[in-house]
Amino acid sequence: MNIEDPTHRTVAHYEQSAVEFQQGTKDHDVTQNYAALLDAIRDGGATTPYTILDVGCGPGRDLAYFGSLGHEAVGLDGSQAFVEQAQNDTGCKVLKQNFLNMDLPPGAFHGIFANASLFHVPSDNLSHVLNQLAETLKPNGVLFSSNPRGNNQEGWQDERYCVFHDYPAWADFMVGAGFIEIHHYYRPEGLPREQQPWLASVWRKVSLNVAVE
Repeated sequence: MNIEDPTHRTVAHYEQSAVEFQQGTKDHDVTQNYAALLDAIRDGGATTPYTILDVGCGPGRDLAYFGSLGHEAVGLDGSQAFVEQAQNDTGCKVLKQNFLNMDLPPGAFHGIFANASLFHVPSDNLSHVLNQLAETLKPNGVLFSSNPRGNNQEGWQDERYCVFHDYPAWADFMVGAGFIEIHHYYRPEGLPREQQPWLASVWRKVSLNVAVE
């Protein structure tokens, strides 16, 4: 597989549909996911304000939320249109990087918010990406992810490369990258499982009794 082709082609799709994507997602209720990340960071012993990396931040909806609480939120996205929109709308720092070529400072963040983003990473490259995210977390740092679930099939959906992990496969990747599970759940809330297409999970970086700032 040419790993650059899925990355660039998927980013190009979002670049071309940036306005439509922002309009279509701005009112989505992901408060359950916000709470899952923030509660886990708090339970790990961190004190506010938290440093939070929003991976695949898109136009900045979630950056704006974390910033409104006084946290230091930093975005990351491969689309220039999204980077500009997120920076203009939130005032937060936004890094223009794609997932396969991230350059992140070590031990910088209390938490990572990856809402509907990491499922675009080809499975052959996911371990590398997760290892990089683990390295940029502080000791006891937390990674939240939400992905559309499936039976581990992957490939193109129109112009986006997508991987539909089931829970055991996703857990294997996370544990392999040095995380332990806090909990996982399915979304939207309150529906039968067959009507819950999203798998959300919360993970803590394995640390050896190191205090968190």
